[in-house]
Amino acid sequence: MPDERATDHDEAAEPSSTIAAAKVRIRRAPRYPIFLIVGAGLGAIVTLVLTALFPADPSVGFGPLFGYFAIYGIPAGVVLGALVALVLDRVSTRRAKSIVMEHTTVDPLPLDVEAPADEKAPDSGP
Repeated sequence: MPDERATDHDEAAEPSSTIAAAKVRIRRAPRYPIFLIVGAGLGAIVTLVLTALFPADPSVGFGPLFGYFAIYGIPAGVVLGALVALVLDRVSTRRAKSIVMEHTTVDPLPLDVEAPADEKAPDSGP
């Protein structure tokens, strides 16, 4: 004869779950930091090329001249990279797709194991 208590315990051990459906929009969004870093790099390269195209003043030199123009070129590249990211973000919102998503929430099982009262907790000190 099978033990009925074991079967009742197994059925009670099943965690309860709740399933909810929701409508969500899926889209591909650009990663802004990548666009900002690439824009800064391109701004530095364009600044280097433009500085190298024209003769540098011998009293100043090429390095300081490039550094001075990089103060303007790199932020301009960052701004252009941000504008490109914003345009691509706007385009991705128009191409977004709506789908129905199922969200499952599983409640954990209650703990039914208790420590014996006569056992002490281990000391944390030496």
